Amino acid sequence: MQLKILTSLAVGQAGILHHITTSLIAFEHTHGSPRKPHTLLFIGGLGDGLGTVEYLKDVVVGLESSDWSFFNLVLSCSNGGWGMGRLGTDTDEIAQAVEYIRKYKEPHYGPGKVVIMGHSTGSQDVMHYLYSPNPRPAHPVLDKCWEPVLRTPVDGAIMQAPVSDREAILWVVKCGTARDSPASMQELYKKAVFDAERNTYEENESVDTIVPLSVTSRIGYPANAPVSSRRFLSLVSPKSPEKPSEDDLFSSDLTDARLSETFGRIGSRGLLGQKMMVLYSGCDQSVPDWVDKEALLDRWEKASNGCGRDIWDHRSTVIPNASHALSDPDQAEPRKILVDRVVSYLDDIQNW
Repeated sequence: MQLKILTSLAVGQAGILHHITTSLIAFEHTHGSPRKPHTLLFIGGLGDGLGTVEYLKDVVVGLESSDWSFFNLVLSCSNGGWGMGRLGTDTDEIAQAVEYIRKYKEPHYGPGKVVIMGHSTGSQDVMHYLYSPNPRPAHPVLDKCWEPVLRTPVDGAIMQAPVSDREAILWVVKCGTARDSPASMQELYKKAVFDAERNTYEENESVDTIVPLSVTSRIGYPANAPVSSRRFLSLVSPKSPEKPSEDDLFSSDLTDARLSETFGRIGSRGLLGQKMMVLYSGCDQSVPDWVDKEALLDRWEKASNGCGRDIWDHRSTVIPNASHALSDPDQAEPRKILVDRVVSYLDDIQNW
């Protein structure tokens, strides 16, 4: 167990850098107290890393007087590596982090509570952790030398800004950009999907191919982030809604039958000890204007509780005026709502 004391980049407070494996790390905010019994484990979205989600400093401050410590997990696909990553690997790494945290805390406090919280694509990671078979199925190309990782249950789960990457991209394609008209963007998108499907792997079907940066940057991805054909197809999910990819969990046009296979399996999978809270941003820049956010949450709640077990937390809501990561100058009130709900939720998890 390797620990290193340093200063948090997010809030300038002391913390501990945990080396969970040789390549997997997490930062624990300590607030002057080395250990607390319970843990909120945070998973960022595409492009996120240590301290990149601004509202985390508000959450950390909100937990200062509580029995909860805050861990910021840095996955192997964090920062610029998301384009070559996948949810299966993320899920394995989250499982390793949960197991590490329990072993780290138990000698001092016994079996404390662990809650996982995902932002944006981190919410997809949370969903995969909770509903996928345990251990997850092996990828036919990428997991030839993989050893299955058994996930242990968590006490709670939070999803913040669980948006559809597919619908966000289709919105750009529909509206066009300053550089490309809608017609030009649609042509670019169709060709990118065709090329990715035709040549997803190379080297005897064992190595990812890369979508040209000149294409992905025009669709809206960072110009310096390589995206594999495999991950691109998972994000845009061209066969949805009939055959959604593993990344396509939150699109508004997914059928009730599909939601019963994802949200509806959380209760029976046995990996969620108590309840799940969903906080959707009311003014999320990644959500097309055709999406009815309140209706979408109602469908998710119905699917989640459809197995006969009430797992949907009553604090789940669409936060008024909240942007995707609550990072704009006018986000003080949405941040307060988010922190209040997270703290209240964790209080209940602790006392159940």
